[in-house]
Amino acid sequence: METDILTVRIKPMEKSDLDSVINMESEVYGSHHWSKDSFLSELSNELAKYFCAFDEYGVLVGYCGCWQILEEAHITNIAVSPNHRRKHIGEALFVKIIEECYRNMAKFITLEVRISNKSAISLYEKYGLKSLGTRKGYYQDNNEDALIMWTENIFYDKFKSKYEKNVENLKGKISIL
Repeated sequence: METDILTVRIKPMEKSDLDSVINMESEVYGSHHWSKDSFLSELSNELAKYFCAFDEYGVLVGYCGCWQILEEAHITNIAVSPNHRRKHIGEALFVKIIEECYRNMAKFITLEVRISNKSAISLYEKYGLKSLGTRKGYYQDNNEDALIMWTENIFYDKFKSKYEKNVENLKGKISIL
C-alpha cells in the first residue's frame, strides 16, 4: 500500500508562472528550449491551452500544452522536473489535456516524441496512441528522429473505456486538485 501519494494542483498557465517554467525548460531541455517570448506568445494564442502542475508547497513540478484546431489537438510539450519524475505527474498532465479535448470537442490527439523517450512512448501507448511514422532529424539539438503518434477518435467507446480505466488507476497513485 502506498502511503506517500503526491498531491498536485493543475491549473492554467499564467504569465506569473513563466519564470519557473523557463527555469524548468532549461533544466529539462538544456540550451535547446523555448524562450519566455515563445511561452508569452502561446499564452495569447486562443488555440493554445497550457497548464502547470504544482506540488503541495506551490513549487512547479511540470507543465504541458497543446493547440486545439477544430477537431484535432496537437500536444506541443509535456515536461516534468527531473526531481519529480516517475511520480505520475506527466500522466496527470496528459490526462488534463485529454479532459480539455473532451470539453472542447476535439476528437483526435497527436504529438511528436523522441524515439529514445521510451517512458513517454509507453505512457502514450497505454492511452491508445499509435505510431503513424517518424519525422527524420526533427530535434535540432541532436538531429534525433521523432515518432508521430495519434489517437483514434477519443469519443469512441474503445478509447473512452481505456481512458477511464487508466484514470481510475491513476487516482490511486497521485492526488490531483
